[in-house]
Formats: sequence, C-alpha cells, structure tokens
Amino acid sequence: MKIVVGGQVDKKEIESLIKEIDSSITTMVKSDLEAAMAVKTGQADYYVGACHTGGGGALAMAIALLGKPDCETVSMPGKKPVEEKIVIAVNEGKKAFGFTADHKETAVPMIIKALKNKS
Repeated sequence: MKIVVGGQVDKKEIESLIKEIDSSITTMVKSDLEAAMAVKTGQADYYVGACHTGGGGALAMAIALLGKPDCETVSMPGKKPVEEKIVIAVNEGKKAFGFTADHKETAVPMIIKALKNKS
C-alpha cells in the first residue's frame, strides 16, 4: 500500500504515525498538488492530509483533482473522527482523507485500520 501525505500541517508527524502503525506501508510527503496528482496517476493508492478545518487545506487539491466523491472529511473542529464512518468511506472506495491536525493521533490509526481491512 502506498499512502501520500498532503495537507497543510503536520505532514512529517502524520507520516511517522503511519510508519508506527505499519512500517510496510510506503509513504511519501508531498505538496497538496503533487500528493493529489500522485493518487490520480496511480503513483499512490491513498491520500491523507491535515489542516485546521479538516476539509479546506487538507483536501482542497484532492477534491479538485480526484473529485468530491473520492474524498472524505474525517474530522472537523469540534467533530472527532468516527470509526464506523471511516470504514464506510473506505469501503465505498474513497481515496483521500482529511482531518484536523489535533485529531491526527485518532484519525490516522482509524484510517489505516479501515484501509487494511477493506472489504
């Protein structure tokens, strides 16, 4: 599995979280545009990104290049990630996941677990 880390904040920390969960996952840290393009062109399987709102800077380029149906806002200020919703999004085929930076320790493990258990 190849995951590209985009978004506006905490890219290296998010990459480290992914590696702590599963060191076999290939990760790349890129700008938003490069990250979304990597998924669009098949260089990466999934995109994760954080910003302060969960959907703006985290997913703007992914939405623009991949389309809204392939993107999921996992958390927003005051709205924590919900594992069941992440599982549904993954099983629906979503490829890009955005969340607020303060939820990264919760959101990233949920996303990785859902991706690894995709039905």
